[in-house]
Amino acid sequence: MADVLIAGAGLGGLTAALALIQHGHQVRVFEQAAEPREVGAGVQLGANGTRILIALGLEAAMQKVVCAATGKEIRLGTTGQSWPTFDLGEFSVERFGAPYWMVHRSDFHRVLLDAVRAADPEAVRAGQGCVGFEQSAHSVTLHLASGDDVSGDALIGADGVHSRLRRQMFGQGAAHFTGIMAWRGLVPMQRLPPHQRRLVGANWIGVGGHVVTYPLRRGEILNFVGVVERDDWRVESWTEPGSHTECLHDLNNWHEDVKNIIRAIDTPYKWALLGRDPLDHYTQGRVCLMGDAAHPTLPFLAQGANMALEDAVVIARCLDAHDVPEALMRYENARLQRTVAIVRGSSDNTRRFHNPALGSPQGAAAYVEREFQPDKVKQRYDWLYEYDALTTPLP
Repeated sequence: MADVLIAGAGLGGLTAALALIQHGHQVRVFEQAAEPREVGAGVQLGANGTRILIALGLEAAMQKVVCAATGKEIRLGTTGQSWPTFDLGEFSVERFGAPYWMVHRSDFHRVLLDAVRAADPEAVRAGQGCVGFEQSAHSVTLHLASGDDVSGDALIGADGVHSRLRRQMFGQGAAHFTGIMAWRGLVPMQRLPPHQRRLVGANWIGVGGHVVTYPLRRGEILNFVGVVERDDWRVESWTEPGSHTECLHDLNNWHEDVKNIIRAIDTPYKWALLGRDPLDHYTQGRVCLMGDAAHPTLPFLAQGANMALEDAVVIARCLDAHDVPEALMRYENARLQRTVAIVRGSSDNTRRFHNPALGSPQGAAAYVEREFQPDKVKQRYDWLYEYDALTTPLP
């Protein structure tokens, strides 16, 4: 069994820790925050992610905090006209063998953190940021911000989109501003008119922007993301507050239902969306990257968290079967093609959601019927949900 160091106690790092502990490995997770926590709002977990959580024994805990939405729909941003696209209830279980869950990031993080601490109370080392590493043919040493060093057999970089380990391994890399920024916020369902308190996810599409809404926390709150084409805000942060006035101005021409949601948000936050080209590799010897550190993606396929879950169990499976360097190379071989396809597919959806054809009701109806007809939806999404990280070959 391997002695594994993990940099970062976010969703991916904790899932990797839990999977590795359950597989009998020794794990130490180093997190810079004094108490590990997640910021942000909603996360969508498709069947490719939820089947992993169920396999890890987390179904009962997750059921207490998720919302299993009944479906997804496309809505036109100006008129509110709607078209159903997915039945997410029993359909997901019947077709893909696992449910589709929508969950607040902090609720999800707490479930993972509690599970890791129950499995090994000493596994998570809070208040210990990671600043770099060295490795030899036989071990890897992680350098902590405190000046201390820790050594193990393998190191997993789960330190997010601004990963220090990725920077050391592959350089800073070019992050390009997409010309898009996003608003986000949470709304208690009871603040909304009755017709908006539905357990349905919606993609509102329009010229120059789109809006995503879906229920969280058993349907008690609604998650809101408003994406607009603006080139004057370039701060890549989830915790930068904006104003209702500014958010309403950006979505001034949108349907009143969208404006109702914005007015009901306590604090709308804004962040710039930066794109990054996929890495050609995310493994070096005894060190590998996972999750956003390995393949940061735009949020337009709702697959960021799911990819981290997939990475986690594939790493655990590889380390069960092989010595560390070969195991991490097999992990990369198993994951690289899929993650690159997801990163590129997420970028493609930007153009699909913001198409100029959506400028009129007649043009929008024809566009939606063409682009979101069942066969095309299946082509774009089925391969995501059918993937099983628990059984996929490890070349």
